[in-house]
Amino acid sequence: MKLFAKVFWAGAASVMMTWSALALGDAKPTLKIGYVEGWDDSVATTNVAARIIEKKLGYPVQLVPVAAGVMWQGVARGDLDATLSAWLPVTQGAYWDQFKAKVVNLGPNFTEARIGLIVPASASAKSIDDLNAQKAAFEGRIVGIDAGAGVMRKASEAIKSYGLSYSLMPSSGSAMTAELARSMNANKPVIVTGWAPHWMFAKWKLRFLEDPKKVFGDAEHVDNIVNPGLETKAKPVVVFLRKFQWKPGEIDSVMLAIQSGTKPDAAADAWIAANAERVNAWVEGAH
Repeated sequence: MKLFAKVFWAGAASVMMTWSALALGDAKPTLKIGYVEGWDDSVATTNVAARIIEKKLGYPVQLVPVAAGVMWQGVARGDLDATLSAWLPVTQGAYWDQFKAKVVNLGPNFTEARIGLIVPASASAKSIDDLNAQKAAFEGRIVGIDAGAGVMRKASEAIKSYGLSYSLMPSSGSAMTAELARSMNANKPVIVTGWAPHWMFAKWKLRFLEDPKKVFGDAEHVDNIVNPGLETKAKPVVVFLRKFQWKPGEIDSVMLAIQSGTKPDAAADAWIAANAERVNAWVEGAH
């Protein structure tokens, strides 16, 4: 009986070790995706993609909030597996030039992106050229976001190119929209550095100032950039990211939900549940 018990437990242990080995072999690596926390479109897009990767493809995802420059460097070095927040060809063009040999561009997730200077729709200024004549109305200032952001670099260039005697005030994405809200509520002229897609266009009547010198460039696209090693590490994720692209207006509801206080992952889950057909098209062939 003792011999039988020893054989039984030895056999059971062997089976358990085999199962454990198989389980470990099947375990999928955690993927790190970098995003810019102050950019609403970056938060919305990244959370939706991350929840699809987790729920549909089975890979754990760690979201890493970083500044734009650190984000590009992280993907290039392999500290990050991907970012879905690469504004090209203008806004982050300098980062692309610096790191393009060390990353892979899987294509755009948004094709009608734009950056520039934004004013209330009621403002009489139509073009950046009009601003010097209206310096007093705008108090000689442009309310900006993070100092290292691409739109801030372009705003600095615009001030020089158009000979504006304005101060560019760095802050953050949330501080900029807070200042915009105060000005809109007070019916007060204001200029902010901004971009589309953004929830602020759904909340207030705003428009971009015309940019005849094209300092801010034309329409841009937001691309999915990955480390070359992701193809081997998680090929189904690469297949998915090649297909993941918003249609016009799709991202707006996610951004608005987050801005209104819904947690980003919950807002992403709600959108995924309501758009099963779109999600299935994105992940088709990725399993």
